[in-house]
Amino acid sequence: MARTPRTADDGAVSRRKSAATLGDVAAHAGVSPATVSRVLAGNYPVSRSARQRVLRSIRELNYVANTHARALAGVQTKTIAFVLADVRGPSFAEAAHGVEQEAARLGWLCLIGTTQGDPDRELAIVRLMREQRAGAVVLIGGVADADDYDEQMTELAHSLRAAGSLLVLCGRPPLAKGVPAAVIGYENEEGAYAITSHVLAQGHRRILFLAGEERHTTSMGRLAGYRRALATFGVEFDPELVEHGVFTRAAGYQLTKKRLAGPRDFTAVFAATDVMAAGVYVAVTEAGLRVPQDISIVGYDDIELAQDLRPRMTSVHVPYEELGRLAAKVAADEDHQRDDWPGLQVTLPTHVVVRDSVARLG
Repeated sequence: MARTPRTADDGAVSRRKSAATLGDVAAHAGVSPATVSRVLAGNYPVSRSARQRVLRSIRELNYVANTHARALAGVQTKTIAFVLADVRGPSFAEAAHGVEQEAARLGWLCLIGTTQGDPDRELAIVRLMREQRAGAVVLIGGVADADDYDEQMTELAHSLRAAGSLLVLCGRPPLAKGVPAAVIGYENEEGAYAITSHVLAQGHRRILFLAGEERHTTSMGRLAGYRRALATFGVEFDPELVEHGVFTRAAGYQLTKKRLAGPRDFTAVFAATDVMAAGVYVAVTEAGLRVPQDISIVGYDDIELAQDLRPRMTSVHVPYEELGRLAAKVAADEDHQRDDWPGLQVTLPTHVVVRDSVARLG
């Protein structure tokens, strides 16, 4: 019986079914193996067109660079990589607990990586997790808003998908339309709008907003909610009442101390996180002022600290543990491996928890 001759396409299919090599990727992309290595390393200059061809070939051939990871591909236990800025952050810790608990229930392992807020380090961790065949990579928290970062993360989302993995963005904005990633968010801007409205409803009109870094996505959303609430109440936005810093207790303390050293032109402080608000409490107390009689204070996140402060602090509740659990559940659902999977976007509600830190004026 005569054999049907193999075509070039047949060869491509055969390569996809077997373990593709770096040479296969180079040939498919029309570049040298050295260029493929540079793209994989991510720290050598490669032209945009060459990099895009290599990444497309990696997706189409389902190439995985790490040979040790390839040897472990048959191991049944899957892993979820949970990547966050700082393990010391209480809100991140709650989300990490949710991921770990759900991963354990599903029989998956959970790996945690930290970035210290460095976008390049985050990209490097995601690349490493793809090479190690992590079942999913969950990124929690905001990030600096930058086109180059978005472009690289978009490429990694496609690359993860080609390897049967999934990128899950938790508590941050989605990437471009059509990117194969899951977005598990919460009503960030709406929470800021609600708590600012609460303070305004108590008669305050000069509200100092302590924000994070200017291009940080979480901070940008909360500032947008603050500004929208002012507009709703007919209060003109004053940029002099916005101070940018980082989401730490020290930043909240220093920013408030600086403002109190001059004329006190505000009656309330909205700290973008509860941790920042704790620093505000200390600075206000050290200045001989009282909360809320002299200065009202509200925060965001509703971590346990909000209830430990005296007076107990009004804050925006974010369901961080539920956020983590849902991220792990979505990551483990094999539905995302379908060719026609449209992506996923879920937004969890936030709400204001009213306590004792806001005084009524007038």
